[in-house]
This record gives sequence, structure tokens and C-alpha cells, in this order.
Amino acid sequence: MDAATLTYDTLGFGEFEDFPETSEPVWILGKEFNALTEKEDILSDVTSRLWFTYRKNFPPIGGTGPTSDTGWGCMLRCGQMILGEALVCRHLGRDWRWVRGQPQRGQYISILNETVLNIVRLALRKLTVLNIVRLALRKLTVFDSWSRLAVHVAMDNTVVMEEIKRLCMPWLDYGGAACAEPPGWMPKHNGCLEGACALAEEETALWKPLVLLIPLRLGLSDINKAYIETLKQCFQLPQSLGVIGGKPNSAHYFIGYVGEELIYLDPHTTQPAVEPCEDSQVPDDTYHCQHPPCRMHICEIDPSVAVGFFCRTEDDFDDWCMRIRKVRERDVYHSATSYIISVCLNANGSDKHEMTLGIDRTSLKRCI
Repeated sequence: MDAATLTYDTLGFGEFEDFPETSEPVWILGKEFNALTEKEDILSDVTSRLWFTYRKNFPPIGGTGPTSDTGWGCMLRCGQMILGEALVCRHLGRDWRWVRGQPQRGQYISILNETVLNIVRLALRKLTVLNIVRLALRKLTVFDSWSRLAVHVAMDNTVVMEEIKRLCMPWLDYGGAACAEPPGWMPKHNGCLEGACALAEEETALWKPLVLLIPLRLGLSDINKAYIETLKQCFQLPQSLGVIGGKPNSAHYFIGYVGEELIYLDPHTTQPAVEPCEDSQVPDDTYHCQHPPCRMHICEIDPSVAVGFFCRTEDDFDDWCMRIRKVRERDVYHSATSYIISVCLNANGSDKHEMTLGIDRTSLKRCI
């Protein structure tokens, strides 16, 4: 067993730095916890996130290439984690919990077997520029008809709402009228979908669940302190998928914060590759971090990050816009220099508004 594998596997739960005894709230992917009274809930929530690390002894990439991604695959692994969180939210819900040794729902097994494991193998064969998260995520989702995820990368710090609507509802014409039956559409009988009774499935038949990624530059060589509160607010939104970032040549998946420290899952340990068992079950212990998560002072991260959000339905996306507006309204004294994201209605930039993690107080009035 190599040293990298030993990093986590041989250490007991209590040997990792525990959560601080603090009255400050702990935020993890849109959920608020009390570190003094809900420590077990915090650890359960963290453990339930999918944790992807370096792997070794997988089939050679391209037939003759590497059999391990140790040292170069951390960005792809972080991409896996943010996509895995989106898939869990899509199929299991944000409040789903993983319990070691407990039988899991079929959707969970499918996420590991049919989606994450298989398409990651394909991505490893096809991708050559592993430090570009958007390419990795698009590769990972293009083969996933089961989840029907739509991935949008908002370049130049700008979210174009018209582009989102076109992507998630491609059967609508420019004016919003239906021009075709939506994919997965099924006729109703007495108000119920034939063969699909769940309202949630009906909703996602009309809107492709959205993974929204926003690459940001929060400073030159170091993070600008004016952006710290803005970045922390990302983790408070219920649509939060977390943040991919870290340090040069060392990517991490940030899932929350407490005080001035970011909480993250670290992909930098090497574990043996996992293959499904004969009954299609997956030995899943190594896909969940079973020790207190790592923490890093927010000022230590590289200023280049990618912020992620998941909007299961159109209502979720509208709610995201509303919450962003309210964030700005609550913070009327926020410095104008800390605007880092903009939103506009169309690609021409009309009705464009600056955001502090969102939008100016007067924005989106014609959008929501």
C-alpha cells in the first residue's frame, strides 16, 4: 500500500481535526448547522457527499497509457464530485443520507454504476486537457440520457437568462410558445401522467435539470477580501453545488464554510479502482469521506474558482434569481467593487445588472 493510500485509510476518525467549538453557523451546500449541537448531523451530511479521489490499477488509458491518475487527475475528480452532487440532488434529493453498510436505493447504485463510473472511464480515455472543468462536465453528461442534465457554463461572469431557457426548454420558440413536444413528454389521463405518477418527474419532463457553473476570478494573485462574503453566500443558497478551487496545481471541492474557513473534500489520496460486483452492487465505502472534512482559511485559496448551482425545475431557477436579488437587498452597503457576476436577459446584454453573488437591487424586475 503506497503512501498516498495511507493518507486517509489508516487514520482513525478521531485523528483528524474536529469541527471547532463555535457558535458561528456551519453552512454546507445550502443547509445551516449548529456546530455546538448538531455535530453528528454535520458529519452525516459531509459523509453523504460523493467523494472522488485518485485511483490506481484501472485499465490503461487508451490501451497503453497510465493506469493511475495520481498527480494529475485532481481537477477531474473535483468535476466528478460536483457532478455527483448534482446527480444525487436530481435522483435522491438534497436530504438523502448515506449510511455505511445499509442497502441503498436503486437510483444511488445507478449513479455509481451506470453514470459516474462508466462515463468517467470514457472521459478519462477521451479528455486530454483535464484542467478545464467545463469540458470534463460536458463529456460526463453527454452520455447520460438517464439524468437528462443540462450543463451551462456562464463565461465572462455573465448568466444570460435566455440561453438558460433555450438550453433547459429547447422545445420552446423565442417567444416562449411550444414548438414541439418536450422530450420524455407523456399524455395525461385524469390529470396524471401515464406511467409516471410523481409530480417531480412531470416537472423535469418540461425542464431539463440545470447544472450552472460560473468560473470566477476573485483577485490577481490572491483572493480580494472584498469578495469573501460574496463567496460565502454561494454556500447559503439551496441550489448550491459548491465550489471547485484550491491552490495552483491542487484542486479541491469546497462544500461549505464555518467562520473564515472553507470546508472541503480533498481528492489527493490514491485508492484502488473499484469495479461493480456480479450483482451490480458497488463497494461504495471509498466513495464517501468518513472522517471530519478538511478546512482551509478562505484567504489561502487561489482566486480562480468555479461556482456551481443545481436547478431541478424552472421554479428552482426563478427562485435562484429571487434569492440573489434578496441577498443584494439585505446588503445595501455592499461595496460596488465587489460585483463579480452579471445577469442579462439576452446575449445582446440588454437589461444587464451587476451582482454581488447576484444582482443589484433593481435587477430582474422584468425577469421574475
